Amino acid sequence: MEQQSQLERLGLFDARVPRYTSYPTAPHFTPAVGEPVFRDWVAAIPAGAAISLYMHVPFCRRLCWFCACRTQGTQSDEPVRAYAKALLAELDMLKSALAPGVRLSRLHWGGGTPTLMPAEMMRLVAGAVLGAFPLAEGAEFSVEIDPNEIDEARMDALAEAGLTRASIGVQDFDPEIQKIIGREQSFEVTKRAVDMIRDRGIASLNADILYGLPNQNPRKIAESVQKLLALSPDRVALYGYAHVPWMAKRQVMIPSEALPDPYGRLRLFETARELFLADGYDEIGIDHFARPGDGLARAQKAGLLRRNFQGYTDDRAEVLVGLGASSISRFPQGYAQNAPATGAHLARIRDGRFSTTRGHAFTPEDRWRSRMIEALMCDFEIRAEEFIRDHGFDTERLAQVFAPVAAHFGEMVEADAAGLRITPKGRPLTRMIARMFDGYDMAASGHSAAI
Repeated sequence: MEQQSQLERLGLFDARVPRYTSYPTAPHFTPAVGEPVFRDWVAAIPAGAAISLYMHVPFCRRLCWFCACRTQGTQSDEPVRAYAKALLAELDMLKSALAPGVRLSRLHWGGGTPTLMPAEMMRLVAGAVLGAFPLAEGAEFSVEIDPNEIDEARMDALAEAGLTRASIGVQDFDPEIQKIIGREQSFEVTKRAVDMIRDRGIASLNADILYGLPNQNPRKIAESVQKLLALSPDRVALYGYAHVPWMAKRQVMIPSEALPDPYGRLRLFETARELFLADGYDEIGIDHFARPGDGLARAQKAGLLRRNFQGYTDDRAEVLVGLGASSISRFPQGYAQNAPATGAHLARIRDGRFSTTRGHAFTPEDRWRSRMIEALMCDFEIRAEEFIRDHGFDTERLAQVFAPVAAHFGEMVEADAAGLRITPKGRPLTRMIARMFDGYDMAASGHSAAI
């Protein structure tokens, strides 16, 4: 109770803070980064470099009410076919703009619902991508799979293309909760998808589950977690549901009065967390869990864990290029985002132009703030030696940066000549502590609850 009182006093239950999958966060992007800047940044990628490639498919057969992603519903394959054609054209433009010999360290298809594509379309797109950019040694090819939108033919197409990691959304297995959030997906349907994945020898399985959903309680989330554990995923993302109906209009379908209060959200998280730890998973950062042999667990132990738009990653590539509407690319120089609206994106691609409409060029201050935030989110620690070596700090300047954080959070952090560390009791406050290193106006964007 005393710990909860301290967390409450420090604002855990009423703060709204970024998830920090980028810094600065996307609401701070501006039109100053357009297509000419994007082309310059692409041209600066060295020949033979290994990059990551993200492909966004914004279509779904049905729109889940809880989702805040950039998606649109379709009952026909025609919009999907037109979109796939544009993806191939965008891919050709990217290949022409890049130096020769570029390979992929990671290839990820996200959405939306990438598995909405028919099997022959998947083969066409995968063949074009891998024909343009072969996979580097040790590369991963991952796809977000909707268990409601997958069959043997589509699973065969993905396996034949070289899929190494499958990601499935679970959210919650309780039928009442599924109905309220507009995502009806039984355990049997989910298990069928997992069996298809495992039967094809695909090495790794990711799963997402949510806490903070309407009518969720510790008993219900425990039952869902136990069902998920029966599927033995290699890694799990335990995300807090972000109720932001002012940003995601479909969320008005979810009754806000049925949502747990902030104290209830914390109990839900702790209930799920304890079950994952009891089953032998390593805790990764603030909201992921992984089997000890998984790449995330190995990266964390080696101090190589990183954070990007998909959450935690062991990808070491310096460049991530996003294809498709609303995709965000990350370069050493900054971020570049494609036109969010599918129609606007397709129009630009048809005109032979990349659809970059906004972004952000890094300043020297962005670089050290970004790395401090990432270090806290990944390792719960900012090591002084790294910032003295890589960012031109001295011990006096670091002490000045750490002083207000230590003063505000007290025993939740430790600051000394070696750096700043979040103590175990302070870890629920990690995003709030990271916010202290954010140099941008928090009022400029709507963020999710801290827990």
